[in-house]
Amino acid sequence: MVNLGLLFATRRGLSKWLDLARIERAIHEAEQRTSGEIRVSAAPFFFGSVERTAERAFARLGMTNTRERNGVLLFVVPARRRLVVLGDEGIHAKVGQAFWDKLVTDLTARLRAGDFTGGLERAISELGAQLATHFPHRPDDVDELPDTVDFGGRSPDPAGAHP
Repeated sequence: MVNLGLLFATRRGLSKWLDLARIERAIHEAEQRTSGEIRVSAAPFFFGSVERTAERAFARLGMTNTRERNGVLLFVVPARRRLVVLGDEGIHAKVGQAFWDKLVTDLTARLRAGDFTGGLERAISELGAQLATHFPHRPDDVDELPDTVDFGGRSPDPAGAHP
């Protein structure tokens, strides 16, 4: 039997189970249709509240720094098969709690089945569709946050985001 806690204890372990290129491509493609921003943060195994840790990641990653307050964070802890989805006030006001609940239910089922990358790709696509409906891409839109997967390190400078 494989000890998932050990497999997911480091960035290297996490990146073996998450196809970073596919996840980052999904984020980039979703954001081509919207002014919204999507981030994924993957955490190694830890004890404590996943929700509180996700809230700290939301702040650390500058998710509230978008012009329209339409950033969304998918915070996953694969070893615990847990996730938290946090949407800033602009997108939350548009989609409501039922959307978040369904997204979490669908993604949790895929995580429990071991489909980490596929589950994240699907969730990112659904988020992109909702963001595009409520916050369509504008000609003056800039990528306000990086499309890279975060592993809990120092948050990058938003000025270094992809064009």
